[in-house]
Amino acid sequence: RTLAPAACRTLTAPALRTAEVQKSASPMIANTVLGEPLGKRNAGVSVLGCAIAMVAVGGCAQGIGQLFAALVVGMARNPSMKEDLFTYTLIGMGFLEFLAIVVI
Repeated sequence: RTLAPAACRTLTAPALRTAEVQKSASPMIANTVLGEPLGKRNAGVSVLGCAIAMVAVGGCAQGIGQLFAALVVGMARNPSMKEDLFTYTLIGMGFLEFLAIVVI
């Protein structure tokens, strides 16, 4: 029998709980094992969570695209404000990245 690396053994081994913690936990939580595949009841929750996160990331990516498109249009209309427009674009980019981090 070959031994897996320590990280793999830790993530796939049963959760180490004391008897009193197992008794106090709900039966559904007490029967779950770390690394065990999701049951039929919980399988859809992970898919929904992933879908919500992907919609949020897609919205932030769209915002970044619109931000830089507006930068290009603004530079084309008034080239003398190039530095100011770029500064405002970076501030907007920071807000969008913060939004992406908070949403996810």
